[in-house]
Amino acid sequence: MAHVGSVHSEESHGSIRSYTIGFLCSLVLTVISVAIAVGGWLEGSAKAIVLMAAGVLQLAVQLFFFMHLREEKKPRYNLISLILGLVILVIIVGGSLWIMLYNTVAG
Repeated sequence: MAHVGSVHSEESHGSIRSYTIGFLCSLVLTVISVAIAVGGWLEGSAKAIVLMAAGVLQLAVQLFFFMHLREEKKPRYNLISLILGLVILVIIVGGSLWIMLYNTVAG
């Protein structure tokens, strides 16, 4: 006899430990970014590289700990959509930078 009132989902939504680790990683990355941007710890290209790396790590933390990308069952539609979005983003940003850097008119 099936229990109609107690439907349980097979999906795992993480644990307190997983959320705590994700929150602490996000907090540390945010503090590092703010300290570098406001505190003036780094200058020039080193500052830009560290801030971009912190942003990419922040994205990875959000995807793995809060959006549960690694716990996804097959087929992996969310992962495929994410990869397509990243490819489009790289094409748009890369193309824009290419045009801005190499669009000089010789005169």
